[in-house]
Amino acid sequence: MHAVILAGGKGVRLRPYTTALPKPLVPIGDQHAILEIVLRQLAASGFTSCTIAIGHLGHIIRAYVGNGSQWGLRVGYSTEDSPLGTMGPLLTMMDRLPDDFLVMNGDILTDLDYAEVVRSHQASGAPLTVATYARKVAIDFGVLTTEGGRVTGFAEKPSMDYRVSMGVYGLSRETLAGYTPGLPLGFDELVLDLLAAEKPPHAYEFDGYWLDIGRPDDYDRANAEFTTHRGLLLKGA
Repeated sequence: MHAVILAGGKGVRLRPYTTALPKPLVPIGDQHAILEIVLRQLAASGFTSCTIAIGHLGHIIRAYVGNGSQWGLRVGYSTEDSPLGTMGPLLTMMDRLPDDFLVMNGDILTDLDYAEVVRSHQASGAPLTVATYARKVAIDFGVLTTEGGRVTGFAEKPSMDYRVSMGVYGLSRETLAGYTPGLPLGFDELVLDLLAAEKPPHAYEFDGYWLDIGRPDDYDRANAEFTTHRGLLLKGA
């Protein structure tokens, strides 16, 4: 199995941590970079190779990861000279991708079974599979419903429940065939194109442990909880 790790972003939300380090290399706990945890998890799940899409401070990622042999992986690189969005980097490496593969952000901490996402994607027959997670969003205001200049409803500081993208995808190479390499392609654009073509993505629902390290609150939480969750996150790795 093959994975593509998206690691080219500037990590603006995590400054000043990312002033000198690329976001996937920010430390979690006392010993590990987030990217190291991801690579260990991929190897433990049965992945044998991956391509890391790099951009901002990419030379540091190359120096840290090397060829991936220390984790039992064959690691290659694709350099992003200008921002290409979430899916755009894949268009520049089409000749290196198998028919079905995993795509993931390089800054997430989760105990998701990455191999199961690929298997679910293949079984679904969908062009794209999106791993989803339940998130509750608190609104810090009293929310009004209005109609014709009149208040028709009110809720004091409600919370909204959503299923959000985890930044982990199962993807088929043929899904990208109609797009132009070198041009930006966002996850949002791809999903909207598939919906317009009546080829809806498959949702892989997950309710385990997941944090988006690109969010400062989640990064702080990850460091606070890592000692407790280390066995869960690095089981078999």
